[in-house]
Amino acid sequence: MSDLRKEILEKVREFYHIEFQKNEFIPGKTKINYSGRVFDEKEIVNLVDSALDFWLTSGRYSEIFEKKLSNFLNINYCHFVNSGSSANLLAVSSLTSPKLGERRLKPGDEVITVAAGFPTTITPILQNKLVPVFIDVELGTYNAKIEDLKEALSKKTKAVISAHTLGNPFDINSIKNFCEENNLWLIEDNCDSLGSKYDNKFTGTFGDISTCSFYPPHHITTGEGGAVLTNNKLLSEIILSFRDWGRDCYCPSGKDNTCGRRFTQQFGDLPFGYDHKYVYSHLGYNLKATEMQASIGVAQIDKLPGFIEKRKENFNLINKNLKKYEDIFILPQIQNKSEPSWFGYIITLKDGVKFKRNDLIKYLEKDNIQTRLLFSGNITRQPVFEHLKIRRDYKITGKLKNTDKIMNDAFWFGVYPGLSEEEIYYILKSIDNFIN
Repeated sequence: MSDLRKEILEKVREFYHIEFQKNEFIPGKTKINYSGRVFDEKEIVNLVDSALDFWLTSGRYSEIFEKKLSNFLNINYCHFVNSGSSANLLAVSSLTSPKLGERRLKPGDEVITVAAGFPTTITPILQNKLVPVFIDVELGTYNAKIEDLKEALSKKTKAVISAHTLGNPFDINSIKNFCEENNLWLIEDNCDSLGSKYDNKFTGTFGDISTCSFYPPHHITTGEGGAVLTNNKLLSEIILSFRDWGRDCYCPSGKDNTCGRRFTQQFGDLPFGYDHKYVYSHLGYNLKATEMQASIGVAQIDKLPGFIEKRKENFNLINKNLKKYEDIFILPQIQNKSEPSWFGYIITLKDGVKFKRNDLIKYLEKDNIQTRLLFSGNITRQPVFEHLKIRRDYKITGKLKNTDKIMNDAFWFGVYPGLSEEEIYYILKSIDNFIN
């Protein structure tokens, strides 16, 4: 490292300690966010260091980040992408590859998922001309009802895609066994649950493919960013192809002739020896992330174990203090064998309560406490589904009763590592004040 570079990075460290000191918490005046960035000088130093390289696209930091994440989760292949939504798109699109033979997903095939979810878990299903089949969730865990999963099965069913809601692992044994018994692909949407465990193994390692998001509210951040992970070598190659314009070549950025046969192969009706770097085996995208994003992730992932523990501590503190309101609220319930790395603390009003959800969240927001709904509520009731309903582009299994209950009566607030104990007690006091 040059002396000038060292001097620049040292100044960056000084800048962090001057510019980013946390302000004193003032009850009622300081905004308590539902989540946010938790970082120190290391992220900013890495970011500037990557900028000084001016490589811009994926490079050394991307390789380090992918390796660190795959090592953390103990999974074979990790591909860094520009968002969690892109990760979901790649996960579904990769299963349409002709390289998968009879198991490839084809237009009209059905994919089972929950209606109480985030839009970009569902969007890739429709974009690939597949049919989402929506099922209900359980109150308390907010994950798929296993009996509805079985009822949704048809001759056209080819895959299941499901998220671990707010970091709470779904019933992995039941869903994984269901998929294996029926020869279905399983995609784990792990975007809200990085660091959660089931049966002492990290979520995101059970499905054929899993996805992560590194948007600022998530467990670690790269700004925008996500990842697609798998233990399957063929799926890894297909994911990489779809991520990188659909190309057949797998050379890293800035490298040529990794296979050693760049000009000596026959592909389709192309001339013999056509440059392998310009051979396309899929209709893909460019969904790579940048070096600057990866540089932040390299610093963030070293903090992940501490982040996970802090999320658990914050959740447990809130949960212990809200037990007294179990006659009013449905409090979060944990699946057997699970150790959640919580994304948020979710509450659902019980039937017959004499106030409405909006009364409570307006009160909290008045006290400068951010709240959030469980994403789209019942996504089939969103405006975008009006034209999909006319075209019959999706199916519903059952009545989605619990999903509608969540849409009307559930909300959540933060447990992220940036919250102090003082801030958590302020949230709890605000809830007490409202109920009293």
